[in-house]
Amino acid sequence: IAIRSLFSMNKIEKCENVSQRKVDKVSGRKSCPLCPEEKFKACYSHKLRRHLQNLHWKVFAEFEGFRMCICHLPCRNLKPGISGDQASGRHVAHYHCVVCSVTIARKTDMISHLKRHVNKGETEASYSGSLDAYEIMKELGTNVQLLPNYSTPQKSDTYFNRKMKTNRQLVFCSLAVLAEERNPLECLDAFGATGIMGLQWAKHLRNSVKVTITDISDTCVKMIKENCELNNIRVDGGSRPPRGNDAQPIATVEVVKMDANVIMHLRPFDYIHLDPFGTAVNYLDAAFRNVRNMGIISVTSTDTGSLYAKSPNVTQRHYSCHIVRTEYYKELAARMVLASVARAAARCNKGMEVLLAVALEHFVLVVVRVLRGPTQADESAKKLRKLVHCQWCEERVFLKLGNMVDDTLPCNCHGSLPGKTAVLLGPLWSGPLFNTGFLRRMLSAAVQHSMDDIQPLVKTLICESECTTLKSLVHGSSALTNQVECGVVIKTLQEGGEAGKRKLGEESGNVLKKIKPDASLEHPPFYYSIHRHSIRGMNMPKLNKFLQYLTEAGFRVSRTHFDPTGVRTDASLQQFKSVLTKYSVHTCTTSTTTHTHTQTSVSTESTP
Repeated sequence: IAIRSLFSMNKIEKCENVSQRKVDKVSGRKSCPLCPEEKFKACYSHKLRRHLQNLHWKVFAEFEGFRMCICHLPCRNLKPGISGDQASGRHVAHYHCVVCSVTIARKTDMISHLKRHVNKGETEASYSGSLDAYEIMKELGTNVQLLPNYSTPQKSDTYFNRKMKTNRQLVFCSLAVLAEERNPLECLDAFGATGIMGLQWAKHLRNSVKVTITDISDTCVKMIKENCELNNIRVDGGSRPPRGNDAQPIATVEVVKMDANVIMHLRPFDYIHLDPFGTAVNYLDAAFRNVRNMGIISVTSTDTGSLYAKSPNVTQRHYSCHIVRTEYYKELAARMVLASVARAAARCNKGMEVLLAVALEHFVLVVVRVLRGPTQADESAKKLRKLVHCQWCEERVFLKLGNMVDDTLPCNCHGSLPGKTAVLLGPLWSGPLFNTGFLRRMLSAAVQHSMDDIQPLVKTLICESECTTLKSLVHGSSALTNQVECGVVIKTLQEGGEAGKRKLGEESGNVLKKIKPDASLEHPPFYYSIHRHSIRGMNMPKLNKFLQYLTEAGFRVSRTHFDPTGVRTDASLQQFKSVLTKYSVHTCTTSTTTHTHTQTSVSTESTP
């Protein structure tokens, strides 16, 4: 009876509110759209205009032509009263962000919040008050629809970052290279979000790959299926056909709602890409459990705070490494991620060969090939070493077993300066970071699929892998037929040939001739910054000229993608500084020469 009476009372109140609104509409009165009825009752238009001007329009925050007026509606939770009871509290006036729809109470806080959006490049007012308002974005011929707050991970499950385009293209090229060796490939995009990466694989590689996109969020799974429909791609097991009844689907994608660790434990894959929000160390054990032999795992880490030595305690927790901020901190981050990957592979009795390691401003990407067997695991584990780093001159060298720390460094800082100058960093991956044959085939794939944005980067990686500045990059198929990886010559699939899976130890069409890798061909570890080691009061030479001087001195040199002013060379720091000092010119000498030349020209002009 109490429930029925309460229901009837609510019904009567609703009827009274509707009737009151009808009366106000008939009498010409209007209510304020930003205030509740108990605070501001319906009135005539001239009073409503005065109310809006004096209360709402007077204190507004402006952004990209939009005015965010103060709102008094119950959009936020009640502010607790003095006794702490929320029921006796009151609603707080607030502003609605036009970019991410968050509500903020103070105007100054809203202005600071908008400045953070501008610093992140989020300057489009995409909030329309409805979750049905999608934004269509096109990348590499693939259309995806995005939620209005797609750039804020805390506000949206379907997170999308436009700045990761380079990362997506590098991953695509690595998959395209593997598809040339054997197909069809079973590949996994473990963190789908909008599904952009898996859809690009399926749309451009077609029957060469069997794509599986997984995510734990219901919102993401629904969005991925809608994006499949948008790109005329059929969802495996889906009942709804793609848009356009006459058009045949160009590819098929499997969309699964499942945790990434679970699906990698249950099913084997040839290619796995891990791109979580933050660190990927929690998913490495599951990734190496069922990946097939000679398969590829690509790992993207975006926790740059811990990787770039801004949060050493977090680095110790996630990667079990001790690091400090150095001039070569980006390569240090890449080797730290590779060390975690190698340890996870060794726990599964598997080894790895590094094909690619890239560290840019927003992410660290590593691509490794998986090699099964305890022998391969032992070989990879031997490449995990400590690094000895001098805190004074920043000389560095990997520690060998049985050596003292101070005797390992070639510099003299420990003898000429008091106290301890060297620190131990790591453990880190001490092996090579690139495979030249794989990078050349990636460049060919980038040219084939018209990826002009990453071609200069891949060319820099090829030169860096061979530690050379002058290299003719041939895109022909004849130059890309053979590839040396892990002491194995791999013959790729020729046109018209059938795809077959490679098996170690078999004497078949893709087989494999065992050769001994030449350690002298590996690129030297780490690099030196020419600006960091410049001499005060002297003008150093141009970077390209300095590379030429080092080459003439008999050293291997190349530029590096880690640092635009960095030089990768096999010369020691002392030799590096001696060449830099030799070809640097004193600033006073330069100014004196210029002044003398000016006086000479003036006297020549004054002579009749």
